[in-house]
Amino acid sequence: MNRSKWPIIVLVALVFSACDSGFEDLNQNPLQPTEAQTGAIFNSLVESLRLGWNRQLFLHNEVLYDVTELAVVTAETFGNVEQGAEEVWQNYYAALLGFRELEKRQANAEDPETFDLLMAKASILMAYKTFQITDLFGDIPYTEAGRAYDEEPILRPAYDDHKAIYLSVLDDLESAINVLQSGEMTSQGNPMIALGGSETLFGDNNFKWLQFANSLLLKYYVRIFDVEADLVSSKIGALLMSGASFLTTGDDVVMSPRDQAWLNQGVNWSFREHNKLRMGSNMWSVMSDDGTILDPRARIFFETNNDDEWISFPQIQTADTPQSGGFPYSDSRDNTYENKGSGNIYSSFNYYLIRDEKDIPEILMTAAEVKFLLAEVFTKGIGVPEDPFNAGFNYQLGMWESLLFWQDLMINSEIWLNKADIVSSGDLFTVTEAEPYNWNNAESIDERLALIYTQRWIDAFRQPWEAFSLIRQTQLIPREKETNEFYRFKYPPSESIHNTDNYEAQVAKMGADNNDVQLWWMN
Repeated sequence: MNRSKWPIIVLVALVFSACDSGFEDLNQNPLQPTEAQTGAIFNSLVESLRLGWNRQLFLHNEVLYDVTELAVVTAETFGNVEQGAEEVWQNYYAALLGFRELEKRQANAEDPETFDLLMAKASILMAYKTFQITDLFGDIPYTEAGRAYDEEPILRPAYDDHKAIYLSVLDDLESAINVLQSGEMTSQGNPMIALGGSETLFGDNNFKWLQFANSLLLKYYVRIFDVEADLVSSKIGALLMSGASFLTTGDDVVMSPRDQAWLNQGVNWSFREHNKLRMGSNMWSVMSDDGTILDPRARIFFETNNDDEWISFPQIQTADTPQSGGFPYSDSRDNTYENKGSGNIYSSFNYYLIRDEKDIPEILMTAAEVKFLLAEVFTKGIGVPEDPFNAGFNYQLGMWESLLFWQDLMINSEIWLNKADIVSSGDLFTVTEAEPYNWNNAESIDERLALIYTQRWIDAFRQPWEAFSLIRQTQLIPREKETNEFYRFKYPPSESIHNTDNYEAQVAKMGADNNDVQLWWMN
């Protein structure tokens, strides 16, 4: 496995997340913060947004694609969920340690305000990561975590309540937004720290950071609306009244291998090693009608089987279901693209969507998702009057932006050989008016929400963790299996080994460290 080396910050992940038993014997901080450049620490937070290989294989491909029915796992495979969970855990707490180091540098600066802009952006990155990990596991160590090198070190951090973390991080986002809107000079007249073009996500473009922060704030307030209606209504009402700028067409937030000078080798590896993911009957039924493709994204997400046929694997298989086979994800197809293996009798993921290591990005948030969130806001009347017209406008615009986004990924991929016919912008909009997707056919609020959620679910095709949150938030996602009862991942083994007392207290609080323990925002 030719994997790039983690920065040294990752090597100490277990120290503050699980608190290595040998910590007391260390004589110095292996991070050597006096030697690490502030910009390098910040960019390590950006780098930590890349998806880990084991996360993709063991959490996404083995579990979440099947749970969300974005695709189907055709047979049991490795089942090594613990390894994927461990990678997510270590990645997060390594980043949190870097964030804590930035906090210390600000506190010790001659003019602490010089760090305000940098810390606002770092807070946005950590908000993105914190929401994601707490949505995967529930309660996590947070307030006390990442403090192994404080003056009064905390080696075994206690768990924080999932709800308390959410509300705290939402406050952090609001504070970051205020800083981004307040200028670039301190009250003492000093310029705030700017990384310029060396900042690897937005090139220090403060407006893009503001768009991202506003969009995240909208997203997570909408997520908790059903359990915190009064709070969310006032917050979203104020956000919209302020004229906040959100992500819009072309402003999608992604980790681009080509632009950031890295190779996205993990995604293809995870599919090759697994080889059990195929197009499921659920997604096929949503994107087609009697065998005719209605949604152009179907040809971008999937490809035909070895006989050039569109054949879905049943979401609910029986003992008589023929099994999948072949080698649709083998990199041998670089030279013999048409040969997917005679046993590949079902449609697989499009080879180039998961093969291109340079031009297919990892997606953080799309402009389409923002439009779907606004459609939900106007449908439910969250902080604004119910407005079916505005809801429908945002729904159609979101679907159009999603269709355009995915088509552009295909177009801009240098190595993609089997590109589908390019659909004009106008014809893409016509897709939104197809019978199954037509907003005017929805009469009730639930029918409108079902359209919105379905499109948001499709747009999250390469973000199965987002689809996972969506199906836990609502029961209006297309589904063929029985009601989902997989709500969270179990904590990684390192917690029971190195953070034993706090882990056991947390398990006692939950009743068990099981997959069916609900999260607080689930309706």
